[in-house]
Amino acid sequence: MTTTDTPRAQADRTYPSYAKALWQRVLLTREFAVIALLLIVFFYSRSEIPNFDGPLTIYYLLLDVAPILLIALPMTLVIITGEIDLSVASVVGLSSVLVGDLHQGGMSIPMAALVAILVGVLCGAFNGFLVAYVGLPSLAVTIGTLALYRGLAVGLLGTTAITDFPEKWTDLAKDRIGDSSYPVIVIPILVLVILFVLLLHFTPFGRGVFDIGLNDEAAHFSGVNVARTKFWLFVMAGAVSAFAGIYFTLRFGSSRGDNATGMELQVIAAVLLGGVSIFGGRGALHGVLAGVLLIGVLQSALRLDDVSANVINIIIGILLIASVMSTSFLTFVARTTAGMKRRASDGSPERRQRQASAHHEGNNS
Repeated sequence: MTTTDTPRAQADRTYPSYAKALWQRVLLTREFAVIALLLIVFFYSRSEIPNFDGPLTIYYLLLDVAPILLIALPMTLVIITGEIDLSVASVVGLSSVLVGDLHQGGMSIPMAALVAILVGVLCGAFNGFLVAYVGLPSLAVTIGTLALYRGLAVGLLGTTAITDFPEKWTDLAKDRIGDSSYPVIVIPILVLVILFVLLLHFTPFGRGVFDIGLNDEAAHFSGVNVARTKFWLFVMAGAVSAFAGIYFTLRFGSSRGDNATGMELQVIAAVLLGGVSIFGGRGALHGVLAGVLLIGVLQSALRLDDVSANVINIIIGILLIASVMSTSFLTFVARTTAGMKRRASDGSPERRQRQASAHHEGNNS
């Protein structure tokens, strides 16, 4: 008996994103749209706003967005799991107060910074424990700890400010890399960006983060330790926020309990604008980096164009709402388009002929 081998038809990929060509998967994404919008705004600002040009503006732009960019890295992972952390700006303020208070008490800046980071870790661990192991909603928990940590910061220092920091440390926070227009803070930012990119996109831990955001119950049964993953993400957010608070303090040379008030909204707006879904399960860090820079460029350009702070806040709020709505809108458009294609396919002459043939054969049998 002779058998002939027939070539197996290549199976179609099951994920819709891989059903498109490579250039479509790269260019037709929210992340690329944000990058393109960033480039448009940046070059338009350089051409239309006289003061928005040269290395000096880029230098101050990076100094301004550095704390937002730092906090946005762990916040991206937290939001991808479907959670949120609104207490990050309060941790910035608390670490700022600790650095100033401990240094005023005779402790060196490095030791005070280390204590502040450890306190940030404890703040993140407290958030993570309540969310991951107690099972409380992260929105309610971090609203509460936002007030708690800010209250501790104001309670420790009151309404006064500590400004007597050594010049070598305040100068270091504002120093440049050689003769370039890039501040020194870019170095730790690049290190953290590389670490978080590797963690999110190239490790089983990162795949578990996406799985939790898509369906935490399914992720649990597939072997992902959901509680432990969420706990460590909040710990990371607390530690990085404390580091951002140290930089914030040294950059402005001032330790106050109300430092970085409202920064959490800018961080969340940048993350969502960068393509991360507020519902979890979707996002990429390159889009978040572009989102942070886009908000920074907009703020700098509008300030140089004599736009008031209230108007700038209104624009950022509109961007936040638009970024949240875009996910649902794009999902609706995709479902509507798929439904129209399905109905068109069902009504095609070939489909009707196949259905008629099948019905005729069924009657004959």
